[in-house]
Amino acid sequence: MSFKELKLNSKLLRAIEASGFVTPTDIQREAIPVVLAGRDLMASAQTGTGKTAAFVLPALQRLLEPSPARGTGPRVLVLTPTRELAMQINDNIRQFGRFGAFTNGSVVGGMAYPPQIKLLKQPLDLLVATPGRLMDHMEQGRVDFSRLEILVLDEADRMLDMGFVDAVKTIAAATPADRQTLLFSATLEGKVHTIARRLLKNPAQIQLAANHERHASIQQQVHQADDMGHKRSLLSHHLDSGELTQALIFTATKRGADRLAKSLSAQGHTSAALHGDMGQGARKRTVERMRHGKFRLLVATDVAARGLDISGISHVINFDLPMVAEDYIHRIGRTGRAGATGTAISLVGPDDWSKLAGIERLTGQKLKREIVLGLEPSLPEPRAGRGGNGGRQKPQGRRASTKPRAGDSRSGDGRRSDGRRPAAKNARGDDRGPARTARHRGDKPATNGQRRHYRSQPSLG
Repeated sequence: MSFKELKLNSKLLRAIEASGFVTPTDIQREAIPVVLAGRDLMASAQTGTGKTAAFVLPALQRLLEPSPARGTGPRVLVLTPTRELAMQINDNIRQFGRFGAFTNGSVVGGMAYPPQIKLLKQPLDLLVATPGRLMDHMEQGRVDFSRLEILVLDEADRMLDMGFVDAVKTIAAATPADRQTLLFSATLEGKVHTIARRLLKNPAQIQLAANHERHASIQQQVHQADDMGHKRSLLSHHLDSGELTQALIFTATKRGADRLAKSLSAQGHTSAALHGDMGQGARKRTVERMRHGKFRLLVATDVAARGLDISGISHVINFDLPMVAEDYIHRIGRTGRAGATGTAISLVGPDDWSKLAGIERLTGQKLKREIVLGLEPSLPEPRAGRGGNGGRQKPQGRRASTKPRAGDSRSGDGRRSDGRRPAAKNARGDDRGPARTARHRGDKPATNGQRRHYRSQPSLG
């Protein structure tokens, strides 16, 4: 099927051709006719398959017709969870609307209010917004929804996970009852299905792939890590691999992203951090520099899991597993995009096994365990169904050292001179336990001669 067969306007077809696209993707082929017919839609598709164009193109087609209503508000409203995704959607609007006279803009958090207030006073064709900031403007009476024809809920599951469910309901209730509503999500179960029943009218449903069928172009693997030092050594092993061109490394916290990016830079890697504490301009510059090859490694929190499209990413590395299993799907979807192949590596520490179990339940598959020779874990994998360290005990004959470290006032049983036991690992995950061997500390990169002996092998267990 060609784009012409979708009966799109000639101006849109011209923009599609100028963008280098020839045939529609599966989600575009199925969703565009439904939206053009005016039906509500709930759709799920693998990330990187052209989902944004599946609602932008038919929305632009509607906007080529004059509005029957008068007012200053938008005719199309797209709600999205993050600023990065809002930027990507606006890029798609400009790309496909280049030969039409469309007016569009965004209202997102982290940006100055005055330009947004000015934008909302003008007649708009398309408005892309994050729920929190849009609610701020609505509470001040600055938003007019009287002309709204289409409401799009993009990455609906993520918005709900971020706590925007009440905001989404409030915004939808303020829009005309006869609007057309489109919902796009990684999954169509649970909370997403509940809110879809409330906000959509007799929707068509498109679900192109179940969770376990997704990311067939991505090789997924798991490495068991004993502690933070072991995890850093496993990361260094993969960064030294000749197969890695550019990598997106996910951490659980903003501070962790900054700390790891600085550590990698000190080791000679071109790297940068990306997280929510950075200003919008700084985040945009960082992404553009990564896109143009200025950085090899981008260390990010989940703020980058949605809407980040960099074609050169060969590897996604989960230095920390996500708290929400669905975020795993979006993280690894940053590689293997648009027909390319990619690799997703997850480093699983002692407290991560319940998170991994949630991911495997969601995807319907057990992720492949791999072992790096010279960096083998010292403990067995916990039994299924147990969280944390699975209640396991250290194997006999491999007791942790109780020998005091230099400069420490400790007795042979590990207690300090005042009788207190040493502190456990802190919230940052720093290793405060007994000193490990050099191969696990990660403080000294292996020599070239040593690296020749490091090759991944599948776990025999």
